[in-house]
Amino acid sequence: MPSRPRIAVILDENTSGDATRYEISKNYFRAICDAGGLPFGIPYIVEMVDIVIREFDGVLSVGGRFACPDEWYLPGQVSKAPPSERFAVERAIVQAYVAQGKPVLGICAGMQMLACLNGCLLAPDVQAFVPNALEHDKRGQLHKIRIVEGSRLAGMIGAQDLQVNTFHREAVAQLGKGVIASAHSEDGVVEAIEVSSHPFAVGLQWHQELFATVEHAGNEVFRAFVSACSGE
Repeated sequence: MPSRPRIAVILDENTSGDATRYEISKNYFRAICDAGGLPFGIPYIVEMVDIVIREFDGVLSVGGRFACPDEWYLPGQVSKAPPSERFAVERAIVQAYVAQGKPVLGICAGMQMLACLNGCLLAPDVQAFVPNALEHDKRGQLHKIRIVEGSRLAGMIGAQDLQVNTFHREAVAQLGKGVIASAHSEDGVVEAIEVSSHPFAVGLQWHQELFATVEHAGNEVFRAFVSACSGE
């Protein structure tokens, strides 16, 4: 039996509190396992960075709320989120995986990390940035997205429209060179990205892991990610 790919899952933390605990939904791990991979939680220990880069087959960068550097935002704007120890460790890992062509899947803040490492800029408050924006920061709320025809995401999911959840304050506002928006919400907010020159560097703004226990077309993204980590 072929070995299952080992996937690094960068942990989140309770930045909404005192940032003294790691936090992560079990659904991230279930989604990877159900797709055929073996997930390993990665803490913010600098000495582990080289090991993660060298010994894992892919990286899943999860959701969270933390500030990125000021230069990653539109001119004159800065994040309203708190700083995090997570940033430096995650940046080093994701940057190395992108450079080496190893699979990367970013979700919510993880998508924003992937985007900005490839030249995109963020808006710190999507409600202020987009006229007549949907409510994008409300847990449990669903809205429709439209997937771009011919994108890698469209090939994975096999559908043009998808109902997804939404809870994020920041959003990709300007695309970098070689980054395409592969899905948008009805108000025009970028809901997914792809790095076109990379074998598998995909970001989802919504939390697909929360659909891991139900039938949902978006779960095909996890299967495609694990397949890429297997070298298929």
